Amino acid sequence: MKLRKLGIAALLGASLQFGAAFASEVGQAAPAFDLPGASGQVRLADLRGKLVYVDFWASWCGPCKQSFPWMNEMQAKYGGHGLQVVGIAVDNKRADAEQFLKETPARFTVAFDTQGESPKSYRIKGMPSSYLIAPDGRVLYAHAGFREQDKKELEERIRQALPKKP
Repeated sequence: MKLRKLGIAALLGASLQFGAAFASEVGQAAPAFDLPGASGQVRLADLRGKLVYVDFWASWCGPCKQSFPWMNEMQAKYGGHGLQVVGIAVDNKRADAEQFLKETPARFTVAFDTQGESPKSYRIKGMPSSYLIAPDGRVLYAHAGFREQDKKELEERIRQALPKKP
């Protein structure tokens, strides 16, 4: 567990160079995932037709505590317009992620990847890392880190990518 924490934390600095080391290029299909969630299985394939904001996070990640209130806000504001936020916890122990969630509640879908397969498939280098996935499953945008000044641009990308109503 400590090695994994140190490895991801050590790589965080490199990952903050935006656009570096993301698994899927913009326009490519997002890697699939099928993970246990708080309320059953969470599958990217089941979200086809929605705009999906996938956020990889960990209980030990400081910026993740800052991103959760913003993701809650985005889910509340745009969920009715086709957005689904999915937070994927990458802690080795689900109990660590669940303790984080008690202190920092999520009002969006949460999945648990204690084996670390989904961050490998996305080649995550730091926490948090997020992907905006189009309703057809293509990656629209990738982002590493979370800072106060990121909120406006991230929301604008979400807003622009929402499915248009006929």
